[in-house]
Amino acid sequence: MKTIEANFDGLVGPTHNYAGLSFGNVASKSNANAISNPKQAALQGLQKMKSLADLGMFQGVLAPQERPDIYSLRRLGFGGSDAQVIAQAAKQSPSVFLACCSASSMWTANAATVSPSADCANHKVNFTPANLTNKFHRSIEPQETGNILKAIFADSEHFSHHLHLPENDFFGDEGAANHTRFCDQYGQSGVEFFVYGKHAFDDSKPAPTKFPARQTLEASQAIARLHGLDENKVVYAQQNPDIIDQGVFHNDVIAVGNKNVLFYHEQAFLNTQEVRQHITLAYGDEPFYFIEAPTQKVSVQDAVKSYLFNTQLINLPNNEMVIIAPMECQQNEAVDEYLKEITASNNPISNVHFFDVKQSMQNGGGPACLRLRVVLTSEQQQALNQNTVMNDSLYAQLTSWVNNHYRDQLTVADLADPHLLNESRTALDELTQIMCLGSVYRFQQN
Repeated sequence: MKTIEANFDGLVGPTHNYAGLSFGNVASKSNANAISNPKQAALQGLQKMKSLADLGMFQGVLAPQERPDIYSLRRLGFGGSDAQVIAQAAKQSPSVFLACCSASSMWTANAATVSPSADCANHKVNFTPANLTNKFHRSIEPQETGNILKAIFADSEHFSHHLHLPENDFFGDEGAANHTRFCDQYGQSGVEFFVYGKHAFDDSKPAPTKFPARQTLEASQAIARLHGLDENKVVYAQQNPDIIDQGVFHNDVIAVGNKNVLFYHEQAFLNTQEVRQHITLAYGDEPFYFIEAPTQKVSVQDAVKSYLFNTQLINLPNNEMVIIAPMECQQNEAVDEYLKEITASNNPISNVHFFDVKQSMQNGGGPACLRLRVVLTSEQQQALNQNTVMNDSLYAQLTSWVNNHYRDQLTVADLADPHLLNESRTALDELTQIMCLGSVYRFQQN
């Protein structure tokens, strides 16, 4: 085996729902309170994982988080039995209750920032869970995210886990959704590219005015320090404030990178020429491709609606670079035409594979939101929890598990059903046994 870039997708949880909680995420807000299909969503996600594994990719699975989050509700003053906590919260503070039912942990691009051992001073793969402080419903994720990552990447000889950053807006961190890595070969030292929305400690700098900037420069700098990155191999770039105000809440909604390619919209960054110069300088003498989508060919609205840039840009085992895109890209005439133009042009991207991830798209996340990229040497591939690696056996087990435990439909009213919590805990307890995760959930530790 050689050093590869693995993708770990989030398994959609049994309480998958559309609560419309994410201000600044147009798709999330527009589908608020719609009837969700948890079983279909989970099966769609599994099918995507299995398809990528069949293409020869190293594909892993991250477990979902427990929802409703009873522990956060208790911390906020709701008491009694679990059923009483749910009933009180749903009646007295429905907005808080819905936040504690969020399905957002399925988008593992926000789970953590990951730096490979070739880039880090300690020569280990470094993980820092995102604190996600900008949204309450996401800020309740980091502890359990850390538990799950530690259960998968447990070998301390190869993996290093950091505590999430301080839970304050000054260090707002949204994880890999604002982080990309460039390299000639995955096993070589690369350039780590951090995109931020604002300067936390300098109000005089440009910032969005309509929607919040969720990632701060200071958070990105802190992660680079924690991971022991070479400052000459780190590039910081500010996201265009105007693009954030148009509904581009993370950089991975307007740009995607892989190896020696940065594919981005012309409005993605505040100072595009400066960004290109810094990447070129850090990358060195090897060829690098900047693929810039002009507004005249793809509008920001079309990019957001189709999630053109929330696609996965990957190298297949034969070294062919391809785009993994949602069906919405194929269904948008302007976007489909532009993708055909890219694959016919003189750049490393040669093909596009389309996947149906409608349930995720309706909740505000495309293919790139669903995965966390982890570069692994052959030894690190062997050292991680093998029961989390997608193959025919795991796919069959997880498909059966979903069919046995998930409901076909969920309404917002269904979330207040105490039986749903019991169903979910039964399912998650079984899942930890299938994937040999141990007691990662708090209900298993009581």
